[in-house]
Amino acid sequence: MPRTRFAHPKTLTEKYPPSAACTCEVCLGYCARPGWWTVEEAAQAIQAGLGARMMLEIPPEQTFGVLSPAFQGSEGGLANNLAARRACTFLKNQRCELYSSGFMPLECRFCHHARPGLGAQCHADLESNWHTSQGQALVQQWGEQTGFWERMRLLRAGKRREG
Repeated sequence: MPRTRFAHPKTLTEKYPPSAACTCEVCLGYCARPGWWTVEEAAQAIQAGLGARMMLEIPPEQTFGVLSPAFQGSEGGLANNLAARRACTFLKNQRCELYSSGFMPLECRFCHHARPGLGAQCHADLESNWHTSQGQALVQQWGEQTGFWERMRLLRAGKRREG
């Protein structure tokens, strides 16, 4: 009886390969909303000194967090709807500073005008990647390194005194 080989599941990087470079209006429009790294990519970006230019995104259910490139003006802070009008902190003169650096987020590398509708699945898979103990440990580490948790503690303490 022949042996059945089990295929190794694809990594997110294999499942979502980089798209061709493009500066069309659609592709630049993606830069208005920073894409997500995998947990491993975000850890490497932090190690490379990019942690201060990240922000923490938390879904309405507040069940987990994701580190992503920050909206301009939200570096080291919490993503919020007011800041969402600003582009990614790495977008300068209509070009991404992370392009060809080895630190461009997977979601940014994958999304492209030639791949309509595929971005939603990529985003959902990245969400699952962050909704893990490894992902949340990295969020915790980032918050400690950047002073984010301390700033949040002081903000909450100030609001309690005002109320």
